[in-house]
Amino acid sequence: RNVSAFLNKKNQTYILDILEKNMKTAFLFSGQGAQYQGMGKDLYEEVIVKQTFDEASETLGYDMAELCFTENEHLDQTQYTQPAILTVSIAYYRLLKEHGIIPDAALGLSLGEYSALVASNALSFTEAVALVAKRGAYMTEAAPAGSGKMVAVMNAPIETIEESCHEASKYGIVSPANYNTPQQIVIGGEEKAVDEAVLLLKEKGFKRMIPLNVSGPFHTAILEPAAKKLAKDLSQIQFSEPSFPIISNTTTEIMKKETIAGLLEQQVMQPVRFYESIHKLKTIGIEQVIEVGPGKVLSGFMKKIDKTISVLRVENKQTFDETIAIL
Repeated sequence: RNVSAFLNKKNQTYILDILEKNMKTAFLFSGQGAQYQGMGKDLYEEVIVKQTFDEASETLGYDMAELCFTENEHLDQTQYTQPAILTVSIAYYRLLKEHGIIPDAALGLSLGEYSALVASNALSFTEAVALVAKRGAYMTEAAPAGSGKMVAVMNAPIETIEESCHEASKYGIVSPANYNTPQQIVIGGEEKAVDEAVLLLKEKGFKRMIPLNVSGPFHTAILEPAAKKLAKDLSQIQFSEPSFPIISNTTTEIMKKETIAGLLEQQVMQPVRFYESIHKLKTIGIEQVIEVGPGKVLSGFMKKIDKTISVLRVENKQTFDETIAIL
């Protein structure tokens, strides 16, 4: 195909490299925060995309297309955000699969782990979309909007961040919540304790810290009540062995049928170890990743984690066409 119609000259060598060899590919599935009004709309006319939206609507009892495509107050509410992102992600996954593009492995950022498990046939889409709707509700109950705080700490040693959180924990719950890249670690917890950790880091000479506008301090001990409620729902699901390796956010190890429920329970209140998970993908031979779902957060992280891994993405018709043209 004439891929130059999609990509500039800077990428021609990269394209030729891909075409010359069959690169082992992993899919990275979007997490909460990637949502936006209109996500999925320009691919909605694809039959498999519409079928996926209809399947979610029937399962949840509300119109998923209306939630994603029209201006409303619900899309940014966690109990709606999570099934919406899962729906868009799986719709795109199914579309890629129709075009013969199947991953050799996968992982997702927090919520995205459910998309990865659906893609690998470890659980059904209808089970997953119902489950994440409950997960979102439990997380909101445990950490209502405005409770707690999350701050991205930039360019500080991991050991120093962890040490500062430990020192500040006498003021309340505070811990690393997201190990996004080696240069960006998000800490979260109760406001007073997070503020103390930030103060300690500043005293140690680290000045670049960015408060995040998030629904709540997820992936911290504050979410333990949500994890316990979710565990009851997880116990009712019969998981299957994933058809390709899924890397756990929590342990950075390959998930097995018998470990999935426990890992999903722990994931709610344990930190997301994203960049370590990418390193794990590399150890099993992954040379290329495709970010699947709304947004391009994970593609941005990849530039900071390992530039030797090629990055593509599918979040709309343009990026889908570009990816298909290359692959």
